[in-house]
Amino acid sequence: MREILPELGRWYAAGDPFGLATVVAVSRSAPRDPGAAMAVGPDDEVVGSVSGGCVEGAVFELAREVVASGDARLETFGYSDEDAFAVGLTCGGEITVLVRPVTPAADPAFGAVARSVAAREPVTVATVVGGPAARGATLAVWPDRVDGTLGTPGLDVAVSADARGELALGATGLRHYGPHGERREDSVTVFLHSFAPPPRMLVFGAIDYAAAVARIGDFLGYRVTVCDARPVFATPKRFPAGVEVVVDWPHRYLRGTDTDERTVICVLTHDPKFDVPLLEEALRRPAAYIGAMGSRRTHDERMRRLREIGLTEGELARLRSPVGLDLGARTPEEVAVSVAAEIVALRWGGTGGPLTEAAGAIHRVPVT
Repeated sequence: MREILPELGRWYAAGDPFGLATVVAVSRSAPRDPGAAMAVGPDDEVVGSVSGGCVEGAVFELAREVVASGDARLETFGYSDEDAFAVGLTCGGEITVLVRPVTPAADPAFGAVARSVAAREPVTVATVVGGPAARGATLAVWPDRVDGTLGTPGLDVAVSADARGELALGATGLRHYGPHGERREDSVTVFLHSFAPPPRMLVFGAIDYAAAVARIGDFLGYRVTVCDARPVFATPKRFPAGVEVVVDWPHRYLRGTDTDERTVICVLTHDPKFDVPLLEEALRRPAAYIGAMGSRRTHDERMRRLREIGLTEGELARLRSPVGLDLGARTPEEVAVSVAAEIVALRWGGTGGPLTEAAGAIHRVPVT
């Protein structure tokens, strides 16, 4: 939903009602994850997607209906072998979609949520999906406050506590409660949609390859920083708008920067005086991905130096070097695709091989 919130915020600020459809559950090879959203606004304008095209027509009509009625709807779409013309997913998966009307009166906190997401402030939106509570009721939960209600104080308290826990993990999904917040599986179902700040991509070495990696990192939703000790190369005009450019020694900058289990670190300097102290710092801190550019000879020499300064085999095993998947890439843009492909494959547990040679589900569950 993050990508369509700017438009939704404009509709909301103008007082224009809109129907918001959100994927709240998936099974098997579903095309989108929970949290994917589509909205139908004034003059039947559509933004976003819940299935990549399979059921958008049906969801469009549902969104118009909920705006007219004021009542939220919950619908499940799957594949029907019996009726080839039924609305469903051709991939064989199943998605459950909550469609609810959004207006300032129905959802007073929506504007604040949109502003927080735009400002990269963490917030979780809890929405009633089913059970003995008002379907579509929302509770916005920030680390230091809440806004809205799901119907009872006990339910609000229990959901707020869980929402903050999910927010710390950047997790999204369904939870179940009794009507007063009891931990039960047979009563109120609530969808917790976490808007954690975007993960960071730290790119070291302000070369042409870095500009291409920064561009694709921004496209994938990372908050990108490029760092280089050489001011002649580390200039903002060489990089996409919105990418932070820092002039500093890479290892010193990283030492003063927070990273977490979602952070991606790309070392593109391939110069020992930068690489070795930088990788010594990187391999001893939290990160989802640490990749380093260079030839196989450069890699072997780099590993020798890292062992000499005391890095363990376990720490060295975290290093993806030479960086990227084997795509035969040559240009900076092709190399950036190779790096991005390895990051995505590592995140989701992909093999990096052709799908034509693979078996089983195409869409994988996240690697934890």
